[in-house]
Amino acid sequence: MTIETFQEEVRAYAKFIGIDKIGFASAAPFVELKARLIRQQELSYQSGFEEPDLEKRTTPKLLQPDAQSIISIALAYPSRMKDAPQGKKGARRGIFARASWGDDYHHVLREKLAMLEMFIVEHYPGAVLTSMVDTGELSDRAVAERAGIGWSAKNTSIITPEFGSYVYLGEMITNISFRPDTPIEDQCGDCTLCLDVCPTGAIVEGGQLNAQRCIAFLTQTKSYLPDEFRVKIGNRIYGCDTCQTVCPKNKGVDFHLHPEFEPDPEKVKPLLQPLLKINNRAFKEQFGQMSGSWRGKKPIQRNAILAIAHFKEIEAVDDLIEIMQNDPREVIRGTAAWAIGKIGTDAGRVALEEAMKKEQDPTVIEEIRKGLGVQLMK
Repeated sequence: MTIETFQEEVRAYAKFIGIDKIGFASAAPFVELKARLIRQQELSYQSGFEEPDLEKRTTPKLLQPDAQSIISIALAYPSRMKDAPQGKKGARRGIFARASWGDDYHHVLREKLAMLEMFIVEHYPGAVLTSMVDTGELSDRAVAERAGIGWSAKNTSIITPEFGSYVYLGEMITNISFRPDTPIEDQCGDCTLCLDVCPTGAIVEGGQLNAQRCIAFLTQTKSYLPDEFRVKIGNRIYGCDTCQTVCPKNKGVDFHLHPEFEPDPEKVKPLLQPLLKINNRAFKEQFGQMSGSWRGKKPIQRNAILAIAHFKEIEAVDDLIEIMQNDPREVIRGTAAWAIGKIGTDAGRVALEEAMKKEQDPTVIEEIRKGLGVQLMK
């Protein structure tokens, strides 16, 4: 059997096991990507979640010495949910970004890649394979772009002709010399909608993202959210979809091909107030299977507090006061203090003044001052 024939069999098997797109790319170094990453570091635009070694990120042979090709795969996920619950006064809701709907995509894609590995090894016993999803050294998007899965858009997402940008990506380095697929020509044209509507101006220019300003990144941090972003987070408690939802290439795109990715409306649009006091066990039971839980409950709770402040949810003030007084985590106490001031009730003002007399942590004291300042400006 020729490599060309085997490559078509790999494509067919990928489709059989539910991989929505597959492409093949050369394992040559990603020279242009390396230059962009160096520039990102110089500008301090990286998130800090990335692999720090740029050589490993851009040189596949450092990860697999005999690498010849990279197989890129994509799975489509839904953009809409049925029976989405609506928040209302006294029962406000947060929102998880679409990429966290359903089961953790890392597990689903790794399972698909493992099945593909078994097929390849069975038919090509000398195959050497190295698979990764998201947390690997390589850039999923750079591989997908080279493999013809889609083009790298101005919002830095990969946009596929079939599924828009609503796809998860993974890849497999191999010593098999597959024929590379042809990259897809950029189809963004003159459109700048994603740049124009980004809530924080994180998309600096087409194809360049300042992750330090991106809400998708900020919602995953564990420290205090910088002041300028607190009023821009809205009710997002994990991730941000704005640059995807406004994209013309995503208009009308909504695929429900994988039951694992179907959203549970009560989980992806949870009530905010119960999140304030949720314990670790309950958090794991409710959200543990979602990719948005990977940083634990602290960022989700901090974001829920900010969302409650966004809604000026008076009904939550008593809970916020209790958190400000008793929570052992200074970031949560301090964020609650800021939110109390933002909501602006008389009971909240009294509680802030009392907390100022008792609080010992300097960061929390500063947040109480901010809360009282918001109160005084009303």
